[in-house]
This record gives sequence, C-alpha cells and structure tokens, in this order.
Amino acid sequence: MTTLGTGVLRVRQWLRGHPLALDGALALGVLVAMVFGSFVDPGGHDGPTFGARTPAASSLLLMVLSALALIRRRREPLAVLAATGALTVVELVTADPPAPVVMSAVIALYTVAARTDRPTTWRVGLLTMAALTAAAMLFGSPPWYSQENLGVFAWTGMAGAAGDAVRSRRAFVDAIRERAERAERTREEEARRRVAEERLRIARDLHDVVAHHIALVNVQAGVAAHVMDRRPDQAKQALAHVREASRSALNELRATVGLLRQSGDPEAPTEPAPGLAVLGQLVESVRQAGLPVEVACAAEGEPPLPSAVDLAAYRVIQEALTNVRKHAGPGAKAEVSVVRVGATAEVMVLDNGRGNPAGGDSASGGGHGLLGMRERVTALGGTLTAGPRYGGGFRVHAILPVEARAQEPGRPGAAGRTGDDT
Repeated sequence: MTTLGTGVLRVRQWLRGHPLALDGALALGVLVAMVFGSFVDPGGHDGPTFGARTPAASSLLLMVLSALALIRRRREPLAVLAATGALTVVELVTADPPAPVVMSAVIALYTVAARTDRPTTWRVGLLTMAALTAAAMLFGSPPWYSQENLGVFAWTGMAGAAGDAVRSRRAFVDAIRERAERAERTREEEARRRVAEERLRIARDLHDVVAHHIALVNVQAGVAAHVMDRRPDQAKQALAHVREASRSALNELRATVGLLRQSGDPEAPTEPAPGLAVLGQLVESVRQAGLPVEVACAAEGEPPLPSAVDLAAYRVIQEALTNVRKHAGPGAKAEVSVVRVGATAEVMVLDNGRGNPAGGDSASGGGHGLLGMRERVTALGGTLTAGPRYGGGFRVHAILPVEARAQEPGRPGAAGRTGDDT
C-alpha cells in the first residue's frame, strides 16, 4: 500500500508539472467517452441500448475537433469554450440523432468557471446554457421537452457551478496559505528584531563596563609607573586602585555575560544590575583616578526609580565621567546632578575641560559611547543632548521618564562630541 501511494503521489506531481500532458490525456478520455456514447441509443424500449446506432463521419470529425480543442483549455479557456460550443451547435443542427459533442463544451465551461472570476462565469455560463439548450430544443429531432434537451441544460449548469466552487475553494486555500506564510515571516522578523535588540543591549553594557574600568586602570597604571622609583607608597596605592577597578570590571562583566546563559542555569549570576544606589562608589573610583567630581542628587528620599531607568541613569553618568577623564584635559573638574522633576528624572554631567590636545574632542573617532547613551535613553522614551558648553567644557543632559516606555530607536538626541569615547 505504501508503494502504491508513493507511485500515485509521483504521478500526480508529474502531471502538475506537465499540465499539457494532463490536458491531452483528458481530451483523449473525453473523445473515447463521446465516441462510445455515439453508439448508444437513449430512447430504446428497455432503456439505453449500445450498438443500436452508428455515428456519421461528420459527427466523428466534430468529436475529434472538439477533443483536440480541449488540449488548450488552460491557456485559452474562453476561446476553447467558444470553439467547442460552436461545434456542439453544428452537431445539434446537422445530425439526427446528434452525437454527444456537448461533453466537450461542458468540460470547457467548467474550465472557464474554475479559472476566471465569478461575474465572467455567470455571463458566459448563462450564454452557453441558453445557446446549447435552444439549439437542442429548436433543431433536435426529439421533442423540445425530451430528457436529452433537459440533460443539455442540466449538465451545462452543473459544469458552471462545479467550476465556480472549485475556483472559490482554490482561492480560499491560497488565502489561508498566504496568511500562514505571512504569519511565519512576521514571526521570523520579530525573532530577528528581538535578537538584534538583545545583542545591541549587551553590546552597550559591555562597552560601558569596559570603557569605564579600563580607562581607570590605564590612568592608575600610568601613575604607578611614573612614581614607582621615587614614591613607592603612592605606586602601591595606585596599583591597589588598579586591582579594585579590575575587580569591579570583572564583576560587572560576569553579570553581563550571565545574560547570555539559558534560563535556569545554576551558574548564572543573580546579583542586581548597578544603579544610582552605587553612584557613590562610581564617583569615588573616578576621584581616585584624579578627576575631582561634585555630586548633587536631589532625588534622595524619593521613591526608587524603575530598574531600567535606574540602570540607564547610572550608565549615562558612568560614560560621561569616563569621557571627561579621557578627553577633558588636565585640571578639569566634573559636576553630576540627578533631579526628579514630576514624572521625569533629569541627569546632567558638566565639565570645564578644554579638550585633549591629542584630539579627544574631535569628531574623527569611531567610538560608540554617546551613541550607546542615546540609544539607551530613547529606548525608554527619554531624550539626551550632548555638546560643548559656552566658554569651554562639555555637557551631557538626559531626561528619563519615571514610567519607562518602549520607543523606537533612532530619535535625535545626542549631538556634539561623537568620537570622544572608546
């Protein structure tokens, strides 16, 4: 049974790939049926009798021509219907009794109904039914009310109805398939979008962690190398700061990389993400690197910020202070303020530096710090502006909604120092 089913499936697939061969086989089958029916006398005393009559040569010719016309029924359905209908009318008018050439017209009408729209089916079907039935009733030898004439009317009507039903079902199946394919494409696009957003978020976190702590390590290592021979105690203190900064970097990297682990992994870290609660530790680490920082936090005593907003505020301050330490130049100072204003939290970082002579304030770099800050803020529905201050220095100002909401990335916000980060 399995072998038989496989063979039938292969034959069906081959016929679908070769429609002309299928139409040729159908035309041959219709021709055989018409020839066989032409030998049957439907009006016998004991019912239809085979061999009671013999078709004329003209009838055989018309049957062959109408069967040949069916070979092109898919490519030119209306033309084939017109040809088979005309041959049927000729047979009904000239032959007595007529051969069943009408079978070819029935097949052609079914094809028109299955491959065109419903209005065309109604118009062409009614016209074909009227023409063939009228020719059979007016020119046929049996009485106009005979069952043969009613059969012409019934078969043409059923052919049109069957073809219309097949076309409707095919359209319904195609619509279901299209919706399924569209839904599948939508799911794939949504999955790709979520993966891209997650990769971007992890990239921002890695950048913020590495840029800040490695900058501090670089500064303290430079101090240690400079004073190692003359002031070993100060060198030891700088190395201790290097060790502390590297430990903090490892802890944050472990927490960030843990996001890549599968759910339920026992090795995944459970410590919370950094926020304004550890702002003092961040500021202290920057001060130890040699950058004086003043902090004004008017949000103390207020309800805690949502975790996403709290993390974004912390990362903005962290990245801004890292940029100040790297690019503001010697003698620079920084000011950090966090203020709750109604339904928003405002974060501002100012410095009075005059830029790094090596070009730290230029736009020629290829960093992603300000871009990451802007993406992080706008993803929560906030705004971020960044640019030089009048009289020198740089200003980073972020407005974050207390009730964070998802927003399409790409809104304008960051401007000015585009290449002053790692």
